[in-house]
Amino acid sequence: MRQIILDTETTGIDPKQGHRVIEIGCVEMIDRKLTGNHYHAYINPQRVVEQEAIEVHGITNEFLADKPVFSAIADDFLEFIRGAELVIHNAAFDVGFINHEFSLLRRGFPNVEGCCGVLDTLALARKKHPGQKNNLDALCKRYFIDNSSRTLHGALLDSEILAEVYLAMTGGQTALSLGSSEDGAGDSEEGSTIRRLAAGRPVLRVISVSNTELQNHQNKLEQIQKQSGNCLWLATD
Repeated sequence: MRQIILDTETTGIDPKQGHRVIEIGCVEMIDRKLTGNHYHAYINPQRVVEQEAIEVHGITNEFLADKPVFSAIADDFLEFIRGAELVIHNAAFDVGFINHEFSLLRRGFPNVEGCCGVLDTLALARKKHPGQKNNLDALCKRYFIDNSSRTLHGALLDSEILAEVYLAMTGGQTALSLGSSEDGAGDSEEGSTIRRLAAGRPVLRVISVSNTELQNHQNKLEQIQKQSGNCLWLATD
């Protein structure tokens, strides 16, 4: 199965108000393994980037001035994602912007949903962790994923981080908790957490018990039996 983990940065929050895509970042995963293949582009939006957006991603109007417009990268981008399942955090936002960009070209480009599957990791996280914070930073903390390099949002970096988060969320049970808070307080340090073991870790050394230790253990059980009259570990079928 080919999956593309995707993120975008934009000039603002609503394409209906004329906002545009300024960065696309994608990383490829096949059969749940990152291939190292990726797609990344900065895009001249042909409009001003709002200051509030710059404060989020740090991409300035001056930086984008000499970058290609969306029409120049659209074919390569579509070719990269076509037929894959897109894994996106808050998919409605990114898919809405990309569909808007395709529609502006008036060249018969399909909607994203027409050529790709879409998996929303935000919806998945809300289902797995109801009542808790489920933004990317919170999920990194929950699944012990290093996001220290994420001082600002960036499409390619966020895609790489989301790939790790997605694999952690869908790789089986990773945390044990006595309950979750419905008021968003579930991101505290309370509860017991099982940390994922890194791939390629050294093989654990198996230490066998000695005869002396076995005898000491048996003696302890017999002592418990004498004191309580009910040592379950000495019980036999």
